[in-house]
Amino acid sequence: MKHYLTVKDLPEDERPYEKCERLGASRLSDAELLAVILRTGVRGQRSTDLACQILNLLKKEEGILGLHHLAFHDLIKIHGIGKVKAVQLLCIAELSIRMARAVKKTGTPMNSPEHVASYYMESMRNLEYEQAVVVMLDGKNRFAGDFLLSKGTVKASLVSPREMFREAMKAGAVYVILLHNHPSGDPTPSSQDISTTKRVKTTGEILDIPLLDHIIIGDHKYVSLKEMGLF
Repeated sequence: MKHYLTVKDLPEDERPYEKCERLGASRLSDAELLAVILRTGVRGQRSTDLACQILNLLKKEEGILGLHHLAFHDLIKIHGIGKVKAVQLLCIAELSIRMARAVKKTGTPMNSPEHVASYYMESMRNLEYEQAVVVMLDGKNRFAGDFLLSKGTVKASLVSPREMFREAMKAGAVYVILLHNHPSGDPTPSSQDISTTKRVKTTGEILDIPLLDHIIIGDHKYVSLKEMGLF
């Protein structure tokens, strides 16, 4: 019979559950937080050891951020991670993104490139392909919704001004902002990015739904084509 090591196998002062009760969740290490989610380890390996193995699956400097790079098939390759635990970990990673976005969204007008980039940074900076998102604003530059415009290859996303403004008109958007990411992590606009911006801007002027900006997301950095004077 398999013997699965749980957090109860740890000395009492090292158990994440008890430590959380005494000191609060903020005092738990990344590995301890994951160990609580995993609950059990495998033969000869505690849940905290398994958590460390997950954190080190990618580059060590990635740490907990590495979860955003892991797919289902990556996780189930780890001894001790089955389908259920893999799904739990993926959901935890997605939940963290949505919570971060919800906090930034609450009461925050999208009235600056910094606000917009900050709101989308965590959900877009780790993508391994280009993705274009349209942010819709009301007449006071407040967030009125968004939608995925395109999901492209690692080199380019296909932006259709026609599709973009059709969806914006359905939602009653007053203004729009276009965002896309560069998987390389370098947000420097390409000549194609600039020409796409001009096409979208012209279409928006015709339809009376102005394009306020085109923001390119890199790795913890962004570029606003409006701030660069490329509008």
